[in-house]
Amino acid sequence: MRPQRKTNAMACALAALFASTGAMAQQSRLSLADRVAALEARDQGQGQQSVELLNRIAQLESDVKALRAQVEQMQNDNQQAKDQAKAQYIDLDSRLGRLEAAAPAASAPAAAAKPSPNRPAAAQQPAASASPSAAAGGVPSPAAPASTVSDQAAYQAAFDAMKAEQYADSAQKFRAFVQQYPNSTLAPNAYYWMGESYYVTRNYQYALAAFQSVIDHFPDSAKTAGALLKIGYCQDGLKQRDAAEATLHQVIAKYPNSEEAGQAQSRLRAMSMDAGG
Repeated sequence: MRPQRKTNAMACALAALFASTGAMAQQSRLSLADRVAALEARDQGQGQQSVELLNRIAQLESDVKALRAQVEQMQNDNQQAKDQAKAQYIDLDSRLGRLEAAAPAASAPAAAAKPSPNRPAAAQQPAASASPSAAAGGVPSPAAPASTVSDQAAYQAAFDAMKAEQYADSAQKFRAFVQQYPNSTLAPNAYYWMGESYYVTRNYQYALAAFQSVIDHFPDSAKTAGALLKIGYCQDGLKQRDAAEATLHQVIAKYPNSEEAGQAQSRLRAMSMDAGG
């Protein structure tokens, strides 16, 4: 009987062991399946996030391209507006110059027709105008005789060269003009546009000298405020920062309500930002 009992006990133990092993194996298979499912779900979630991220990146790239196109269009429109304003300004200045030259020329014959009661008519003949070489010692004063057709044609030729953006040629022609017609009423304008021609080509030293001639010899000219402003620009171009700031502040103080004062303030702000950067 005892051996039989031992055999039964061993059989029960083996059965229990097999049952436990089977249960553990089944549990292990279930746990492994759960882990695989969890990994697949996580991978699927990461894949979805990656797709969403890629879509967002593509949308951002599209937005950046659209913004760049808008910026380029705005820059192009701004440049066209500047070019148009510059052309209108140059054309207006040319017309004003011709009107300034025509007004003294029209009044000169009337003045010459009136004889003085204290002088004989023969003594009232106008003296010959001084030759350009007589003014070689310096720039003439603003009280200049009337312009002639020839100096208007020379001025217009230089002006046309500048409008055509032939700045080196226009600078030479304006310089030749002031040398040949130092007493012309167009001389202050010629000096100013000579300075502009040099400034555009970054010949700041020559430009500064031309603008300074307007201030020194034609202080009552309509170009004086602009010449002073451009002197500040030239000094900034020559890296003379302190002098440029002083000149621009002088523009604001002397011409507080002018367009040149507003431009001087804008240039000072730009210089301040450059220094801060």
